[in-house]
Amino acid sequence: MMARLAQIRRHPVKGIGQEEIAATTLCPARPLPLDRAWAVLTGEAGDTGQWQPRRNFAQCAAAPRLMAVSARMSGARITFSHPERPEITIDPDNDGAQLVAWIAPLCPADRPAPTRLVRAPEQGMTDAPFASVSLMSLASLRAFSQEIGQPLDPRRFRGNLWLDGSAPWAEFDWIGRTLRIGTAELEVVERIERCRATEASPVTGQRDAPTLRVLQDAWGHRDFGVNARVVTGGRIAVNDPVEVL
Repeated sequence: MMARLAQIRRHPVKGIGQEEIAATTLCPARPLPLDRAWAVLTGEAGDTGQWQPRRNFAQCAAAPRLMAVSARMSGARITFSHPERPEITIDPDNDGAQLVAWIAPLCPADRPAPTRLVRAPEQGMTDAPFASVSLMSLASLRAFSQEIGQPLDPRRFRGNLWLDGSAPWAEFDWIGRTLRIGTAELEVVERIERCRATEASPVTGQRDAPTLRVLQDAWGHRDFGVNARVVTGGRIAVNDPVEVL
């Protein structure tokens, strides 16, 4: 069976909400459009105008309740919702202080507090230090869910492109290969080592699954999904075929 593109997900603000979209256009050496286009600094971290590691930002590994945030973009505005917070709609380039105040109660008191919403550089603010697009496999997710003994929501893994129809874990064999999805081509670069963010439920924001332990015990690593870079721009849409070149 040929693999297909099953889901496209973007995360406008790093670590704070995500939404599913039907189609988008990829550009060479750029992340998924409007994915991690903003991020909330924490503690003493400052805006460098450059890529920074995730430890400098509000993120689900340190603040698991953020996993339950949903985000919806409409034009230049983003609406955020969470089961414990009132819905809020902001323009991220002008209303950053409102978002910082909104997420503050969701962040642990013993961690650096959120301070400022900043715009990411052109390469985006993914966890990888390059303009990455993450690829995840629903077949691997099903195998993982079976091993852990509970259904795992794809949102735990905060991936961009979810593929279906390939064998479980086949994506690890694609490193160094190029995939064609729609009219775009992506070079698969590296496996993604997971963090504690995946332990938190995207419904409740509570840690309820020992994802890291099960990955290590069952497969001898903590990797799920792969990072890729766009080498040929083009339009992609849900149900597009995925071809390994």
